[in-house]
Amino acid sequence: MTGPHAQRKQMSNGSSVTQFLLLVFADSRERQLLHFWLFLGIYLAALLGNGLIITTIAYEHRLHTPMYFFLLNLSLVDIGSISTILPKSMANSLWDTRDISYLGCAAQLFMFAFLVVAELCFLTVMAYDRYVAICRPLHYGTLLGSRACVHMAAATWGSAFLNSLLHTANTFSIPLCHGKAVDQFFCEIPQILKLSCSHFYLREVGLVGFSFSLASGCFVFIVLSYVQIFRAVLRIPSEQGRHKAFSTCLPHLAVVSLYISTSLFAYLKPPSTSSPSLDLVVSFLYSVIPPAVNPLIYSMRNQELKDATKKLILSVDFRQL
Repeated sequence: MTGPHAQRKQMSNGSSVTQFLLLVFADSRERQLLHFWLFLGIYLAALLGNGLIITTIAYEHRLHTPMYFFLLNLSLVDIGSISTILPKSMANSLWDTRDISYLGCAAQLFMFAFLVVAELCFLTVMAYDRYVAICRPLHYGTLLGSRACVHMAAATWGSAFLNSLLHTANTFSIPLCHGKAVDQFFCEIPQILKLSCSHFYLREVGLVGFSFSLASGCFVFIVLSYVQIFRAVLRIPSEQGRHKAFSTCLPHLAVVSLYISTSLFAYLKPPSTSSPSLDLVVSFLYSVIPPAVNPLIYSMRNQELKDATKKLILSVDFRQL
């Protein structure tokens, strides 16, 4: 059956979808359980690492500076991001199912889109923090006072929330004509659009283009900030001073590189190289690895944060004794 009547029937069927089917990492029971324990270990490590950073920064007054304030927000984003994806995937592997409810899928898509944008925005703000600290140190207290930091954080959270709300509302208002099997182990916008009626998804393309422009703007701002930072560092006369200045930027630069490289590879890889197994690995790299690895990157290269964390842990141990 073809023509308008068939199309209306497809739209009606799409509107009655009550659940989606997520992609699974393994088909055998043994591999499903292995996937569960692997993801559980990664999830607990991410919660522990980011939780320690948040607690240490909140506890240690010496870390109540703009750089650590934004790092605390970044850790909150990472906890939220990995908590949006992994628990459902682990539950599906444990109970040998692929189901996710319609509302659960919408909530997962909203939270993931919200936190991905928030992470990029916070990484951009942190690049600005490093630029001001190194290139305009005399104006650091003025440009990044407590009120300015709160305003930037609020603008980041608010912009990410609004962007995600628009995407989620628009994506789930599009009729679905191509079943309910999502080619991903969590719900995200591109995969839901693949299920939509072909002439309806163009509404979302405009919003995706706008978000891509914002992401490109953030990327260009980060690159330009580091160009200015490197120029300023190279003008520092002493080698010790250059090393100290650059060491404060290295963790942020490593996190930005990890975030951008995995995202670009996921969304810009050639279609000819695409396969279900490769897509699963790539999606794992950009959605799970950064939240789990970011605390390790910051703690390894930041002696001040390491000392404060040790102090916190020792104080807790002594109280228990």
